[in-house]
Amino acid sequence: MAGYETTEAVSAADLARYDAVIDVRSPAEFALDHLPGAENLPVLDDQQRAEVGTIYVQESRFLARRIGAAHVARNIARHLETALADRPASFKPLIYCWRGGQRSDAMATILSQVGWPVTLLRGGYRTYRRHVTASLYDTPKALKLLLIDGHTGSAKTEILHQLEALGVQILDLEGLAEHRGSLFGALAGRPQPSQKLFETRLLQALNTLDPERPIVVEAEASKIGDRMTPPVLWQAMQSAPRVVLDAPQASRAQYLVGAYGDIAADPNALEAAFDRLPVAPSAERRAAWRGMIAAGAFADLAQALIDLHYDPAYDRAARKAGAPVVGQIIVEPTDPASCSAAARGVATLVCETFGCL
Repeated sequence: MAGYETTEAVSAADLARYDAVIDVRSPAEFALDHLPGAENLPVLDDQQRAEVGTIYVQESRFLARRIGAAHVARNIARHLETALADRPASFKPLIYCWRGGQRSDAMATILSQVGWPVTLLRGGYRTYRRHVTASLYDTPKALKLLLIDGHTGSAKTEILHQLEALGVQILDLEGLAEHRGSLFGALAGRPQPSQKLFETRLLQALNTLDPERPIVVEAEASKIGDRMTPPVLWQAMQSAPRVVLDAPQASRAQYLVGAYGDIAADPNALEAAFDRLPVAPSAERRAAWRGMIAAGAFADLAQALIDLHYDPAYDRAARKAGAPVVGQIIVEPTDPASCSAAARGVATLVCETFGCL
């Protein structure tokens, strides 16, 4: 009989009861998504998992299990001698694998024999994934959202973060998605998290917020880069009141030069972004843009893209939006004092719209 307990409880409060959440899946599986705060102590690494799977399919189930058991035993021994070496006798971990099968059972069995009060997640990662899906796709949330809206380059993200410093609750979707939300918004050298990991991060962030208090979110499209905003939140955003930031075009172009400096420094990334424009630029226009890049005239390039793509796309979306606008704030995005004043203005509108913070 197993010497450990089992559970299917995976809410934030449930997970907080454990000293550690241990994911024993391979590093590649862990990278795609994992429970919040989990540490990866694989019982089979990526290569070993592939090896055992191949032997299982092509040769023998028995041989695969014998070779796999040897890998698992060595890996668990290494974890006991390294990552788990300093854990006290009272250490209380939750352990999971893909579906609560042999990998997590092996780790849970050995750790319980050490004397630790171990709990195994029944159904493994799939149990947690069902919880995320139910929370973000199936169960509407009564959220008091206010959106910061405005043309690209109006310092929305910067002002959002300043609101947090003022004590206003915020939800930074672009930070969670690791993308600046626009056509040129990919972060150089930083791929986006998987859709599942983005949703895990989003649910974790929502769980830290007080639903009785207002939450400020930057107005976004339904997708942030390649990551889709889940329906429960997207539907709430569609009807949320919004504050519009109004900034001069020239100032917005200059702001974008600084905010998108990593992309501006990478001609290949710029060319790839040009390819993603919904209306392909003519050969003449593209040549002119390349000339601006070669000359370092990035403000001119930003202005050209504002005229061709960003402002027309924003204006089309604004015409379709039916949510109320509760205020408009003029901001000079390149002026820190102006951004700070705009943040205070948004905070005031939050209070006027929803009551005291």
